[in-house]
Parts: sequence; C-alpha cells; structure tokens
Amino acid sequence: MKYLIAGLGNMGAEYDDTRHNIGFEIVDALAKEFRGEWVHETLGDLATIKYKGRTLILLKPSTYMNRSGKSVKYWMEKKKIQPGNLLVVVDDLNLDFGTLRLRGKGSDGGHNGLKDVQQHIGQGYPRLRIGIGDDFNRGRQVDYVLGKWDKKQLEGLQDVILRSCDAVKSFVSIGMHRTMDQFNG
Repeated sequence: MKYLIAGLGNMGAEYDDTRHNIGFEIVDALAKEFRGEWVHETLGDLATIKYKGRTLILLKPSTYMNRSGKSVKYWMEKKKIQPGNLLVVVDDLNLDFGTLRLRGKGSDGGHNGLKDVQQHIGQGYPRLRIGIGDDFNRGRQVDYVLGKWDKKQLEGLQDVILRSCDAVKSFVSIGMHRTMDQFNG
C-alpha cells in the first residue's frame, strides 16, 4: 500500500523552527528515522520510506502554506494515491500545545493551508492537526504562528514530534479509527 504524508509548512530559512512549520518538522523526523533522502521535485520536496510493508511518500510542498493544495493534488495524481491514503499534517492554534487531533474529513477550521487543500481535492481526506496553542494578543495571530517556539514549548517539542510520528505510523498500519482512539487527546 502507498500513502502520501503531506507535512504543510513554508519553504525558506526564515520559516525554520516556526510553529507554522510543525508539519515539515514531523515529515523531516520520519525521513530521518527511516533514512529517507529528500529530493527536490515539482511543487515540493519528497522522500520515500518503508514502514511495515507500506510505502510512505513524504511531501513538503514548495508552494507555501496557503497554496499547499496544488502540490498535494499534483502528487496524489502522480503517485495514484486515493484520498483515504493521504494524511495532511498541519499546525492548529485552536488546540492546546501538544494536543493531537486526527480526523478523516471535516472543515478547514480557518486554516489557510487546509482551505487550499480542500479547494483542490474536497473535504474527504484525513488530517492530523498538531496543537500549537493560542498564546497571542488580539490581532497578533500571524506573528504567533510564524513565530519561533517559546522556551516552554521547546522543552516539550521533541515529545510532540515523536508522538506525531507515532500517530502517522499508526495511521498507515492499523488505520484511522484505532489511531484516533489511541492518539486524539
């Protein structure tokens, strides 16, 4: 079985280690764990790994967060991935820091990356939302999501990334519903 695991984020050094790039950090961690090599391709960077007899195509769209749908759709079509075998990994400021929320479909929740994915492929695809918290003053949302992790968040970030990677591995091996039961918090 083949899966497309799309970690959303923004390319460029100025976005490294920002809350909005947690999707990139998670697919980077998976590539590192399974010695996947990143290759720059059309509309994104890809690494292919194997896990329990499954092929995971890791994607970091190069289209920037708000245009992620173009890249996701392109690679779904090119690799012949069905919507149920797509997992979009993304930050969510509506969830407390470190909270994981896996869903099989749903709204974009105000997230521009998910909004663009849905414009290209519809709402019926799995997504893993990673809570980044909402500790910002009114009108400072953009600064917060594009900001670097604070000291307290950095202390727990590695655990969040590891649990997120475990959730991805669970999703591809035991399925959506059992993974939701185990990881949604």
